[in-house]
Amino acid sequence: MDEAQITRELSFKAVRSSGSGGQHVNKTSSKVELYFNVETSEGLLEEEKLRLQKKLASRLTKDHLLILHSEESRSQHKNKIIVIEKFFDLLRENIKKPKARKKTKPGKAAKLKRLKAKKINAEKKARRGDPLK
Repeated sequence: MDEAQITRELSFKAVRSSGSGGQHVNKTSSKVELYFNVETSEGLLEEEKLRLQKKLASRLTKDHLLILHSEESRSQHKNKIIVIEKFFDLLRENIKKPKARKKTKPGKAAKLKRLKAKKINAEKKARRGDPLK
């Protein structure tokens, strides 16, 4: 993953924030939306693109665009920094390769415990028989 290349591929759009805020919120565009096309990115390897498309399938548009936004701050500049951090955290988290599972066998104590539990259960059910016999 080439962060510098990916940063150049990002596009931003400033829009008006939602919610209450008085006169200020009605005339300033402080909310920042980040757009990133996973499919056409040159900063990602093909393997990373596939992993991202699989893991972020519910967050991608039909055109493979990832859209994130931030309206935490009243400053457009701060919101841009926040959304970039959020974006790279999301990428790092979803690009990681899953660890391969190592097959293990149950230990001797676990086998004995299971057999003991089976024996107790079998005796319990055997006692449920007809009391007249």
